[in-house]
Amino acid sequence: MAAPRTAAELEASRGKRAALSIALIAAVVGLPLWWKTTETYRAYLPYSDISQLGLLRLQLTVPVEVVFFKGTLTAEQQRRIPSSDIKEKETVLNTHTTFNCRYEFRYRRTTYEEDELLSLPTLAEADRALQQQSKGIQGSLSLYVIPESTQLFPQGVSVYIGKHRRSLVKLTFDPSLSTEEILRTLFSNLDRVIQTMSFTEEAMTAALSDRISTNRFNKDDFENSRRAFKSSPGYEITFTLLNPDPKSHDLNWNISSASDQYIQPFLDKLQPVANFSVDSQILYYAILGVNPRFEKETSSYVLNAHNLPHVINPVEARLGSSAASLYPVLNFLLYVPEYFHSPLYIRDKDGKRVTSNAFHSPRWGGIMVYNVDYGNPDDLKFPVHVDIDMVKAMEVFLTQLRLLLGISKVYVSDNYQIENPGNEGLTDWELDKLLWTRAVENIATVTTTLTSLAQLLDQIGNIVINDNVASEVYNSVSSVQIALSELEVGRLENAFKASKEAITSSEKAFFDPSLLHLLYFPDDQKFAVYIPLFLPMAVPILLSLLKIAKEYKLSKKEPSKTD
Repeated sequence: MAAPRTAAELEASRGKRAALSIALIAAVVGLPLWWKTTETYRAYLPYSDISQLGLLRLQLTVPVEVVFFKGTLTAEQQRRIPSSDIKEKETVLNTHTTFNCRYEFRYRRTTYEEDELLSLPTLAEADRALQQQSKGIQGSLSLYVIPESTQLFPQGVSVYIGKHRRSLVKLTFDPSLSTEEILRTLFSNLDRVIQTMSFTEEAMTAALSDRISTNRFNKDDFENSRRAFKSSPGYEITFTLLNPDPKSHDLNWNISSASDQYIQPFLDKLQPVANFSVDSQILYYAILGVNPRFEKETSSYVLNAHNLPHVINPVEARLGSSAASLYPVLNFLLYVPEYFHSPLYIRDKDGKRVTSNAFHSPRWGGIMVYNVDYGNPDDLKFPVHVDIDMVKAMEVFLTQLRLLLGISKVYVSDNYQIENPGNEGLTDWELDKLLWTRAVENIATVTTTLTSLAQLLDQIGNIVINDNVASEVYNSVSSVQIALSELEVGRLENAFKASKEAITSSEKAFFDPSLLHLLYFPDDQKFAVYIPLFLPMAVPILLSLLKIAKEYKLSKKEPSKTD
């Protein structure tokens, strides 16, 4: 029989079991619980969908309705013309960015009502009457082909582009032409009209600039793409009157009435693009950062083109509008020079006087120099009361505003007549061109933002991805997919709305402050936090385990005892 164990042996055995139990509980329960409660939370993201967006294949579909007026085609030719046709052109920018321009033509003859309307005295009246009958959808075009024998067109004009989404083209086909020859001649004549009223390959390439290298642009395209403000949900427009010499000038400008009359109709037309807010201010003793040069030949002061960049910085420091703004700020400054620097004129790079006496800075705003007519020097009494000619100033600012928002001037040949947009300052087809550009630009920005975000989160494992960020990413991916599908079927309005939602969600996700909470929490700081917590508990457990293992090893070496 084995000898009964002493109290010391029982106590030692109980200590060993306690140490083993504590070590087992710490390993089985404590460590997993600590690991789970201290791990970085990372919600799941649609990495596969984001990866697919990195390979962008855009299809831009433009519905084009071609309407033949009576006498343009013979009855036999009209019968042979197909009801529809498709023209496509693919542009490959790089290995991961291409876009395909798809024009879906639909051919028909004018109705009896349209025949009556096209018999009106002027082109503008005909276009206005046709618009009342059929307004057309955003992104679409209606091209009316009228025989050359018509008296509707003025002398020397063969193409009329109205204020809406409609163009009238003077064209006659030889009765002997085949169907293929008719379509070929028709497309060659209408292609330039379509390029004028809709997007161009150069405009789409510029809109995709975030995804391609700058060597794809020529100089003019690159400058145009960098001049306009990037797409934004809102813009703030600030009109500022600079009076550097209030002792000499008592300036009066009716900016409120002028803005309502000239700027607000334009902004109302742009309501689908973004939200706009307008404010104004007057700054006294605000001088330019450059001393004008006096010209004896003209007895005037001159600002040369190379001095203009230095004009903005000193003035901008006093504007103070962009610091508190959530949206991009467009600054429009009306500068009345001091009496001893009057008159002041701006000269361009070629040394010629700028007609508008104004200049604009890309993605910032514009400045106009307003010279005061002092009349007879002998009758001067200071301060001189000056009523600013707001019509003159608003014409310049509206032109600059169009450029800064990406609405560039259209250059056409002499046989084109483009209807003036009127008080709105923007035609329907110009709005569509802007929507095409903005939609594609938004898609390019969203795909680049989401791809960068996915790569960043994949490379840095200790960035927290909470549910809000994941929700914005999912919403952005879904919206950009909708935008792509809507562009493919030619629904421009829906595509632009989806692209706006996509870019808003992507920027919310990318700039979410929660992504930075644990980004700068290195490993040495983790050890500094956890060692004081775990070391006092871990050392006794480890020493006990080592002692138990050592005693077990010694007991194996002792010879076994037998009765």
